[in-house]
Amino acid sequence: MADPTAQSLEYAPRGLIGLLTPQANTTVEPEFAILTSPGVGWIAARLVSGAGSIEARGHDYLDGLDATLDRFANAPLGAYAFAYTGGSYELGAEGEDALIARIETARGRPFVTAARAIADALRALGAARIGLVSPYPPAMTDASVAYWGARGFTVAAATAVTATGDTAGFHPIYALTSADAQAAMDRLGADSLDAILLLGTGMPSLAPIARAAGAGGPPVLSSNLALAWRAIVALGGGEPDRASLEPWITAECWRARLAERLGG
Repeated sequence: MADPTAQSLEYAPRGLIGLLTPQANTTVEPEFAILTSPGVGWIAARLVSGAGSIEARGHDYLDGLDATLDRFANAPLGAYAFAYTGGSYELGAEGEDALIARIETARGRPFVTAARAIADALRALGAARIGLVSPYPPAMTDASVAYWGARGFTVAAATAVTATGDTAGFHPIYALTSADAQAAMDRLGADSLDAILLLGTGMPSLAPIARAAGAGGPPVLSSNLALAWRAIVALGGGEPDRASLEPWITAECWRARLAERLGG
């Protein structure tokens, strides 16, 4: 039988990504539209839950992951991209690795998580001491710190993002702006850091990354940027390295699309 991932698609001749995103997340898809390079396509499936708390929804997302993957049916996907970092923190590094191995064995294509994509990016940069800009509640920030420690990185600094706009009636993370992320990053300080992480796939992150590029400080990464980079590398069957990452962290390959999207 022919490999369906080898089929050529009109709008995705370089490959198609199956993107999994939390149900109310309003940031992943717009940022992926900016980040994905010409010839690469993606289609999205929503991780869904009726639970009231962020922690309970995360459990449901993981429990229903196989059913969510099934919603792609027989689309000729070249890779999956899991845009939910909270699930990786919950599973821990070993549990995440086991999940990735299980899905890749069962589905026959790469399964890229945002958290492990960040870890790959940090290793490609040779980064050891990192700073976190966190949109999460304190318990999830603590889980994130533990996760990065298990991946071999030292969290040397962390700061919380504060929303300046109205978050009433909406998820507080998804109501954040890139200006909120920038303000938190400015508070973090960059002394002795090898890299800065803007955490969470729901917080807009591209404008601060573009602003930091070339400014002389440590490289700045975000969950969505690392996930898009790593998924596209996986589509091509390549290995993650600094050469492939450099155009992403300098914004060289997406800055023009960001400006167009923002009307600049």
